[in-house]
Amino acid sequence: MAIEAGLVLFFVFVVLLILGMPIAISIAFSSMMTLMLVIPFDVSAFSSAQKMVGSINSFSLIAIPFFVFSGIIMNNGGIAKKLVDFAMLFVGRVPGALAHTNVLGNALFGSISSSAIAASTAIGGVLIPQQVEEGYERKFATAVNIASAPTGMVIPPSTAFIMYSLVAGGASISALFMGGYLVGALWSLGIMLVAFIIAKKNKYPVAEKGQIAHAGKVLKDALPSLLLIVIIIGGILTGIFTAVEASAIAVIYSLLIAMFYYKTVKVKDLPNMLFQSVAMSGTIMFLLATSSMMSFAMAFTGIPQAISSMIMGVTDNKYLILLLVNLVLLLVGMFMDVAPAILIFTPIFLPIVTSVGVDPVHYGLFSIMNLCVGSITPPVGTGLYVGASVGGVKAEAMLKPLLPFYGIILVVLFLITYFPQVVMWLPNLLS
Repeated sequence: MAIEAGLVLFFVFVVLLILGMPIAISIAFSSMMTLMLVIPFDVSAFSSAQKMVGSINSFSLIAIPFFVFSGIIMNNGGIAKKLVDFAMLFVGRVPGALAHTNVLGNALFGSISSSAIAASTAIGGVLIPQQVEEGYERKFATAVNIASAPTGMVIPPSTAFIMYSLVAGGASISALFMGGYLVGALWSLGIMLVAFIIAKKNKYPVAEKGQIAHAGKVLKDALPSLLLIVIIIGGILTGIFTAVEASAIAVIYSLLIAMFYYKTVKVKDLPNMLFQSVAMSGTIMFLLATSSMMSFAMAFTGIPQAISSMIMGVTDNKYLILLLVNLVLLLVGMFMDVAPAILIFTPIFLPIVTSVGVDPVHYGLFSIMNLCVGSITPPVGTGLYVGASVGGVKAEAMLKPLLPFYGIILVVLFLITYFPQVVMWLPNLLS
């Protein structure tokens, strides 16, 4: 029955996606079809509705719309250029300075906005034309922007980690946030290493020496935005407030600096930003609800146990199991957005990896990185197509320039997966 149910679930889900059905609707329909294999329609419909409502009836979920609203405020606050100037202070005299600035800018802006697409558009839109003007090859500049755009998705405050924590149950949000900093830092440093080698080889220019003279003004402009991260994470770690309370504080702080310090957001802009946040939060919540329905359908029909038995039947070696899980998640990430993938596959793979001694926080770190990598890979990766559009290059022409960056990202993923102490030492300090 589990194999039959799994085939029905997968087939209906894929067919609906191919037909252009929204992913949440595809999840709901495929789940209902699967449940109807074992229980009548009226019972499966009632049970599914209960699961959908119950899954989003959680106080912790309040953090998601607040963090989304905070990110939209900062995204509309015109802080991209200020963060670019701030990043330039650190890498201005390094070969390929503008490329390194793009990497740091994406990490900083992405973490604040919680969006790889926003970071790629805002930071890349500023820096790619500058790089081309300075003599950088357009494809190289675009590749750097694409490869580094998802780093902000793993650097807190990250909605992906909040969602994973809710699904995983025992995984601490604070520990995930601390590990996320290390994952984002390693990813960024890897991209910068490859960019440095290419820039050195092609003799790309560095910034003017006079940049440091404006350090005071640059720091003054960027510091309020950077303090958001410090306040949120510092408050959570010291126990001053919870992650939910931190999300509300993030909104208040973002509004204050955007309206009264930068003066880039007006009262008349708030209705539109609220509408954007409601639409985005509604999408996430509906995905959460339908994904819980799929998780219920899989659990009721025994699909996770069947997959676990299948994998454990192939091997009981911890390292081979981790390799298989990584390969599946990389493949999933190529076709599915991060949020639904977390909700669907965490209940399947988490019990498998924990059974061989993997910490739930460690699994959360490398699984989410896997899925983020998929956002910049073909055939469906939205980050690839958006980044190519920002750079004014065809997406298919970007595959070759991206190969060395894909390579270093996979090296970082390997380190994080097989050497957990690399990213777990900081979370372990909290335990």
